[in-house]
Amino acid sequence: MTDPALAYDVTQFERPSVTADIVIFTLRHRTLQVLLIQRKAWPFEGQWAIPGGFVRMDETLEEAALRELQEETGVTDTALEQLRAFGDPGRDPRTRVITIAYTALIPSDRVILRASTDAADARWYPIDDLPLPLAFDHIQILEEAHKALRAKVEAGYVARGLLPARFTLTQLQEVYETLLGRDLDKRNFRKWILSLGILAQTTEEVRGAHRPAALYEFAG
Repeated sequence: MTDPALAYDVTQFERPSVTADIVIFTLRHRTLQVLLIQRKAWPFEGQWAIPGGFVRMDETLEEAALRELQEETGVTDTALEQLRAFGDPGRDPRTRVITIAYTALIPSDRVILRASTDAADARWYPIDDLPLPLAFDHIQILEEAHKALRAKVEAGYVARGLLPARFTLTQLQEVYETLLGRDLDKRNFRKWILSLGILAQTTEEVRGAHRPAALYEFAG
């Protein structure tokens, strides 16, 4: 009896290429910013794009994303979250390419950007001051990632990686205001954030010109 695995014809279906693209957000100068790389090869030579590249046959999607991020920007040790797939037939002029987009939120002061491989430059750009047009369909990917980030803010923990181990409620509110792009009422914010049960008050305080401010940390 013929082994079905040996009889299977892998050429009966066309095989599109797969890429992994990564949207990296951070807070700089009290503004939400995104990490972009400048392409130095066709297609879209000279235009800015989110980091990413082709998935190799011997690696997982996340492994490909982490590798491309390190190769193009120098960013390492980043926890990625899968956003979704983008597969419009005309999104890449090279061939039929389906991309899996990832997102991450990291503190920019822990990152030294370093462009390499097919990236001519790597920079942080304010989300409302991008070097348009972006390459491929990356503006669509970026817009969806931004929308998803704002939705995650409601869960509370999204600010965890952007603060020191211990922080004041004022510092926490400033992060939320930057992520949401609007001012928040101080009393309502504190009532809401404390009701989530994700913070633990420490015994430490910050002393300044006004009355001491309690320091908090994320529980768990």
